[in-house]
Amino acid sequence: MTELNIPRTDLNNQEFLGLRQATDKIAGLLSQRLKGQLAALRPLFIPRKLLGTYIKSSAQQEIHGSDKAFAELQERFSSICVAPFQLSKKLHPPLAAISNALECKPLQYELNIEGERTVTITSPTRFLVAYQCECPLERLRGMVQGRESRQEDEMRQALICHLALVLLLEHFPALKTLLEELRYQVDTYLIPDLGNLPAIMVTVPLATFLPPDRFITEVTQLSGIPAFQEIIAEDAVSNMPDLLQQELEKLIG
Repeated sequence: MTELNIPRTDLNNQEFLGLRQATDKIAGLLSQRLKGQLAALRPLFIPRKLLGTYIKSSAQQEIHGSDKAFAELQERFSSICVAPFQLSKKLHPPLAAISNALECKPLQYELNIEGERTVTITSPTRFLVAYQCECPLERLRGMVQGRESRQEDEMRQALICHLALVLLLEHFPALKTLLEELRYQVDTYLIPDLGNLPAIMVTVPLATFLPPDRFITEVTQLSGIPAFQEIIAEDAVSNMPDLLQQELEKLIG
């Protein structure tokens, strides 16, 4: 499990405008790049090779280890399905089919400023990845918060789509290694406003920061929108680590 520790750095308005423009450009490229890579890797992320006949599929085939994987899925589902989702703990196989299409969304989290205001922070370098379903995170939040009508089957499927991918990477670590070879850090992130729902988070190793609370307050008050984006540091691209280079340097001493 990983926690966010975003450093704070002072900057003036001119520096902010320049870095924000650069951050927006980089964020767009990183999102497009990740979506393309996940689409190319889709054939490797088949949920059936984890859960076998425990999920509905046109190819009903017994998979070694699927009994253990389903038991783990059931245990993790039952630990998070009650609060705040109010779902029954028992899963009834075969589960609804899970698409092997992967979707990614920029990580968003809440920042409490001086105990008075809450600002939604978006990360330009961190993305939550899950199996695609009819109930993405924003819709799931809407159901939990009462902004949308509850659809229990869709809520259940959303939890399963996140948990199944977490389990797949645990059972098939070569898939995690493959993502790391593409220069991503891969972690499990607990989504705090969704009952600590575990989700896969991939991070591009570019340093980001937030300005002090007073600066964020000024910007959000001017815009009228309680939202802010982490800023990619000016030297982040030039200092981006090369994992293969580091591995080779370590090898030769």
